[in-house]
Amino acid sequence: MKNKIILSLLICGLFSSVSFSRDIINSPEKSLMPIGAYYYPEHWPEHQWERDIKRIAELGFEFTHFAEFSWSRLEPEESKFNFEWLDKCVALAEKYGLKVIMCTPSPTPPAWLTAKHPEILVVTEDGFQVKHGMRLNANGSNPVYQQYVKRITEKLADRYGSNPVVCGWQLDNEPHYEGLYDYSPFVRSEFQKWLKNKYTTIENLNRAWGAAFWSYEFNNFEQIDLPNKNERNNNPHAKIDFKRYSADAIAEALRFQADVLRKKVSSKQWVTSNFAYYKFLPSVDLFRSKNDLDFASHTMYLLSTFLDYPEGKLAGRLGSGMELSFSSELARSVKGYTGIMELQPGQIDWGSWNSQPLPGAVRMWIWHSFALGDKFVCTYRFRQPLYGAEQFHKGIMEPDGVTVSPGGSEYVTAIKEISQLEKLPREKTIIPKDVASRTTAFLWKQDNMMSLETVKLTQSWDTWNHYYTYYQKLKTMGSSVTFIQESDAFDVSRYPFMVAPAYEMVDENLISKWKKYVSEGGNLILTTRSGMKDNNSHLWEAPLQHPIQELIGSKIEYFDQLSPQEEANVVFEGKNYTWNVWGDILSPASETEVWASYSDQFYKGKPCVVKNKIGKGSVYYIGVATKNKELEKQLLRKIYTEGGASILDLPDYVFTEYRDGYWVTVNYTSETISAPIPDSSTIVCGKKEVAPGGVAVWK
Repeated sequence: MKNKIILSLLICGLFSSVSFSRDIINSPEKSLMPIGAYYYPEHWPEHQWERDIKRIAELGFEFTHFAEFSWSRLEPEESKFNFEWLDKCVALAEKYGLKVIMCTPSPTPPAWLTAKHPEILVVTEDGFQVKHGMRLNANGSNPVYQQYVKRITEKLADRYGSNPVVCGWQLDNEPHYEGLYDYSPFVRSEFQKWLKNKYTTIENLNRAWGAAFWSYEFNNFEQIDLPNKNERNNNPHAKIDFKRYSADAIAEALRFQADVLRKKVSSKQWVTSNFAYYKFLPSVDLFRSKNDLDFASHTMYLLSTFLDYPEGKLAGRLGSGMELSFSSELARSVKGYTGIMELQPGQIDWGSWNSQPLPGAVRMWIWHSFALGDKFVCTYRFRQPLYGAEQFHKGIMEPDGVTVSPGGSEYVTAIKEISQLEKLPREKTIIPKDVASRTTAFLWKQDNMMSLETVKLTQSWDTWNHYYTYYQKLKTMGSSVTFIQESDAFDVSRYPFMVAPAYEMVDENLISKWKKYVSEGGNLILTTRSGMKDNNSHLWEAPLQHPIQELIGSKIEYFDQLSPQEEANVVFEGKNYTWNVWGDILSPASETEVWASYSDQFYKGKPCVVKNKIGKGSVYYIGVATKNKELEKQLLRKIYTEGGASILDLPDYVFTEYRDGYWVTVNYTSETISAPIPDSSTIVCGKKEVAPGGVAVWK
């Protein structure tokens, strides 16, 4: 079976660059990964535009990025448009051989619009309207706002939709609501309509929301308010539905703009939006926009201080490579390819603190994006602003506009290094067998995350940390990860392994697909909390996690949690591991293999990790969640080895990826590491010993 899986992957070329033309920026040089820079001409005197745009090209950048926050310049007064300045900049880009990503200006409506129609503004959970001057302060699904968005978008499309300099369009910017959710009267009315469309009758809603509890029952949809923690609304099902509605509304706003553009622009111009900060924006679901965008692009600021960092004294200067990797692979999974629309060139100004990156780190981030398969990298931004909310955000240039910053120099270095790859002999690339053998599907459902974060049950539970635990350990084995959904094919030939961490809400159809996948030779990994609820987030009227019991070959008797200060123990292969967050106590069937058991507490000796064979494959249930992640790492290594995978043994936050015939290792740790370079390989950049912030590239 293993050989059939590998053969299929080699034929499909799953992770090669065949999903989309590699000249996504339509670069005349057809670069392996074009690199560009944001430029805001409206921030600078007109006499500097040509100097700056010429300099962008001279430094090796291949494209730039215009107009996303410039509505007040494009339409300074209602129905009075000014495109002359943008025409000049597009012409300058063409003069110096640059392509342009054009943006819709919807994140920042002009003052005349918000003054005329304050009803379009977002309202925060404490009841304050987000006033003019903050981006993303208007609700993109408000039909009043959409009239104005449609008009300015059509004007842009009419002017640039057939211009060969413009390679594509970015909708909005990092789509979400300022303040996370909108509590405006408009949304209250729309939420009621959404609920009526979903449930049809108020009786159906009352059942789905368990409204008999605490007399929460409604007589009609018009009685329903927005779930707001400040108003002490504590019904979890109402909260989850509000998150679902918000995700649908954000996706609908993007769909609206995409539809406007599609009617006007050339088919040669693509349409995307740059998604960001996944774990902080639970109401933003990339997959809800799958049918509306040509691809999903992504944004990542690795030194924001709000991310997941490795241990070590240099961690705050090297950034979260794990989150960059997760961001890229999640965005890529939406349509098969992605590009990073915003990657910082140096110090930022909105973190809890704003450290200088370690020399070499910026270059490493670019190489990591290359290794992950990003079709392009765009840096935010070319010039450091002299005023405004981000005046200390570094650019490629220093504030004088003529001196290249340290991070800018690293961009130039990376551009030159990647361009050297294009001069090397090109061979037809086939996905190596070892890469194919460890390919992994990560089953993703945004609603699960909404449910888990709504009812954590222990303050130690962190859904994103649980996801990251498994994702991070997959990367230590060199696994390439694709995020799939329940509606996708569970194809064993493409994904010999599938991970579904804490997959809480399930139904009969999903269970059947899992059984078929495993019986055909797949390796399915489920973790604690999986199968706990139905898709209404109700517990089953059955024994705990009843729907997955046959699948995992075990009953779940009950679960335990420990205080944050306490740790208990699990034994796996004769070695002791500590746990704290969540522990399931299992009662396996006679034919089910027990892999790990508790070694203390009143349930000492009870299993917590089991393996159940079904047909040609196996299901693994990991019923314990740890803090230090070491148990999860060792379990995954055994699962993959037994499943026929060839795996690497990388330290945490060291990443090795394969792309276009090249292997790349990047090092986010504070120690020098050895890249897994075979003796027969040729190093084309760096060396085998990779220092913190270093890169090694080989064939």
